[in-house]
Amino acid sequence: MSLHIVIDARRIRDFGIGTHIRSLVHALGTIDSVNRYTIVSGPEDVRTITGLPSNFQIAGYARPDSHPLDHVAFPMFLHGLSPDLVHIPLNRVPVMMIRPYVVTVHDLSSLLFEFHGSDTKMQIRRSIVRRGLLRASRVIAVSEATRQDLHSLLEIPLEHVSKVYNAPDPEFLAHDNGADEDAKRRILERYQVTYPFLLYAGNIRPHKNVPRLVEAFAVVRDQLSSHPLYKDLRLIIIGDTISQYPSVRQAVIKSRAEAVVRFLGFVPFDTLRCFYEAAAAFVFVSRYEGFGLPPLEAMACGTPVVTSNVSSLPEVVGDSAVQVNPENVFEIARGIKEVLLDEDLRTSLILHGREQAGRFSWERTAHQVLQIYHEACASRH
Repeated sequence: MSLHIVIDARRIRDFGIGTHIRSLVHALGTIDSVNRYTIVSGPEDVRTITGLPSNFQIAGYARPDSHPLDHVAFPMFLHGLSPDLVHIPLNRVPVMMIRPYVVTVHDLSSLLFEFHGSDTKMQIRRSIVRRGLLRASRVIAVSEATRQDLHSLLEIPLEHVSKVYNAPDPEFLAHDNGADEDAKRRILERYQVTYPFLLYAGNIRPHKNVPRLVEAFAVVRDQLSSHPLYKDLRLIIIGDTISQYPSVRQAVIKSRAEAVVRFLGFVPFDTLRCFYEAAAAFVFVSRYEGFGLPPLEAMACGTPVVTSNVSSLPEVVGDSAVQVNPENVFEIARGIKEVLLDEDLRTSLILHGREQAGRFSWERTAHQVLQIYHEACASRH
């Protein structure tokens, strides 16, 4: 029997979450021609959702999920669509959410790092989050680490949570279809990049640990100041702008690195892939990650990776990256130096990194999610 599945895609243009939503929707479109899908998005997002088969349709809904009225208005809107199941692809469930629904939890950073209210407000927020997850027919966690966090922090039963990994965009793995060398050269010239650089891609929220990355980079740059290849090493950060993060600005000033750290903001996909491929190393020393997609994207592009030895990151990168303690600036610096200077290590990381990235597949993810959809719908009868 065909199901009508509604997917909340209002965050489709977000960094990280948006990649997840786009990739999952397109993968479902590839593997499932039986069920009917309605993709809910903002009116301005319609251009983002193209190339889907005829069993997919778009429904516009203008109010963001952060609006207080969304707790009531969005469930009423969903009720009018008459779905068999709703998929909320991030941990923001309206209080009056209609059932059945499944929720994808990417991480619990909003409860661990980004809440600045009183203890009472935090308890209320945790209770709302927990209620939304317990009412779901199934919760999807993007890693085993996130699955265990849900159990330990919110007491969500492990049997209620299914682990389903994310995956890199297939375009990162399609090297034969990538930009040719002339196109890459033009992109780098456009950004006036004529020097070796370390790369970070992602947002700059507190748990991303970007100030320590800046400090470690400054240590490495000082130690390699006479190196023939890396004496003009730079750090390029793609994602958020620096303006809303004073701790990062202070780290750059304190490290006297204003002239050698560049913040590019968000860039088009082809530009991001070009920077991944051109980087001397990708450094991602987050203190906490629900999954950690950027290291896999860098690996898929053939770039050696330095990342943290905490949270989900060891689970995701395996033995294919140099792992460091994200709390220790000098250990981060040591890991960066090893990756830059040890040619045998670089060769091994590039080879095994591509293999590790290839172990994750959006098609496999979509098959697992589709099975969860069917189980969730079957359990209501």
